[in-house]
Amino acid sequence: MGGGFGDVIEKLRRSTVAVTTARRGAGSGVIWPVDGMVVTNAHVVGDATAAEVELWDGRRIRSEIVNRSHRRDLAALRVDAPDLAAAAIGDSGALRVGEWVVAVGNPLGFIGGASTGVIHGFASAQAVWGSLCAAFDAGGDWLVSQLRLAPGNSGGPLANARGEVIGLNTMIAGGLAFAVPSRAVKRFLSGRAGTDIGLGVVARAVRPGPLVHARGSTGLLVLEVIPQSPAERASLLQGDILVGANGRLFQSVQDLEIAIRESRAGILELEFRRGASSNVRNVAVQMAASPARAA
Repeated sequence: MGGGFGDVIEKLRRSTVAVTTARRGAGSGVIWPVDGMVVTNAHVVGDATAAEVELWDGRRIRSEIVNRSHRRDLAALRVDAPDLAAAAIGDSGALRVGEWVVAVGNPLGFIGGASTGVIHGFASAQAVWGSLCAAFDAGGDWLVSQLRLAPGNSGGPLANARGEVIGLNTMIAGGLAFAVPSRAVKRFLSGRAGTDIGLGVVARAVRPGPLVHARGSTGLLVLEVIPQSPAERASLLQGDILVGANGRLFQSVQDLEIAIRESRAGILELEFRRGASSNVRNVAVQMAASPARAA
């Protein structure tokens, strides 16, 4: 690790920022090696048009949100400030299971907090963001690590032993930490992230049982509804369980993505359950495609 563990952590702390908006709590972000660019999670900034960025030296700077993709849970912020300490970016595609990693962020308000762990694996459908798409980007959809994260870590760097950022920490699911790979961040910043056609929910698969109304089917438990998304406009709520679409029950997470793509005239006929009721509800969701804008 060159100058040692402490040097790796200190370098990462200098390229990590705190990100706050008027309506959201504090999250983290990474100073990317593009002039004046900070990258964070889309859920950190929500639907805001601007955010405050706090640098490692205490400077607080207003930034403009120039691009976001709820489907990939990424947002790009333009920061007008001199002497930004850009992170070194590594190749997420070169990672191996068992490799040592470190996360830096602002967990629970502790500025520059760090935790270490190892790469647990690579996932495409265990935790899903945006459209619940099982194939967001080639080369692995999520980096899954065994390390401790807390609220405030979202958007902060996940780095390898050399201090190179190989992902952006996003969420905890099943006791594991999920991060967006650096390859996906690079595609997002280059404008090649594709079209944002997501439903607008954070969800996880529910095993067949009392929560799912047919044997062999899969339910998708809604953990969060993205503001101003098709899901919010259709009045879906946190805790709802999505069970089918367009007249077909979900057998896997991928089935929702397929249903979205096959929706006629942009209308998704969604079936879901709410609360303890066994009744299946139906709602017509108006899907809207928003082309990603180049940063």
